[in-house]
Amino acid sequence: MMITVFTPTYNRANLLPRLYNSLLRQTNQNFEWLIVDDGSSDSTEEFINQCILENKLAIIYHLQVNKGKHYAINKGLSFAKGILFFILDSDDFLPADALELVINQYEKVKEDPSIAAVAGRRMYDSGEIVGSSNFDEIRSNSLDIRYKYNVTGDLVEVFRTDVLKQFQFPEIENEKFCAESLVWNRIAQKYNILFFNKGIYTTEYLPGGLTSNIVKIRMKSPLGAMFCYSELERYDIPFTQKIKANINFWRFSFNSNKGIREKIESVNIMNSVIGFPVGFFMYLNDLRKNK
Repeated sequence: MMITVFTPTYNRANLLPRLYNSLLRQTNQNFEWLIVDDGSSDSTEEFINQCILENKLAIIYHLQVNKGKHYAINKGLSFAKGILFFILDSDDFLPADALELVINQYEKVKEDPSIAAVAGRRMYDSGEIVGSSNFDEIRSNSLDIRYKYNVTGDLVEVFRTDVLKQFQFPEIENEKFCAESLVWNRIAQKYNILFFNKGIYTTEYLPGGLTSNIVKIRMKSPLGAMFCYSELERYDIPFTQKIKANINFWRFSFNSNKGIREKIESVNIMNSVIGFPVGFFMYLNDLRKNK
């Protein structure tokens, strides 16, 4: 099995048929579809069972108590049989040649142990690439692609499954969100990715999704946000980005019960001369907007 197409889902039964049909149309069918249902209360389970009965795809379905997408990814990795792990959110879908493009790119680097993933581009339903598109192929990592090559827009990383199993998401009690960038940045300290400038993922940024509610979500999961920004500040990135990371660390830290001393020890004290007051102002603004 070459690819595990992994879908974490929560109450998206109305959108899953579109995703399912996009998988049926794939020009390369060497994949399994693995779904972790994060405690849906709609007809998700009934729909997936119907798909299983159709017997058109290799499908694995697991239902868990609602814990968040990062828990679902960790659980999915324990079931995955594919060499590659392709995260496909339930409100998105794939163009017909997506998996063929991924496999063709992976064939270029499969013998290179320094490469952890191949990564294509997200695009809108119109076919327009999300973000900048001024490159062909780049071998880099998840940090340098942003801060050295200045590529913008959401990228679609398809990781080697064995690498992701080495970098599981932290599971923090009572927190239901942890940014994927936390893990991608950790992987960047050891591995590179082959980035290619072709659309392999059709995306919609829906109201009520993670993207549209990201500030409120991070406010409810402050420890995960603090891990993400404190680690980002320590990486080899431009100074202005270190300041932004410090500001965001403090911004979300005020939602946590951690002591001030422990917070200070987590970030650069000099950067905090700017980060602390600006972060506190942004925290107050977040409270005002998210009452």
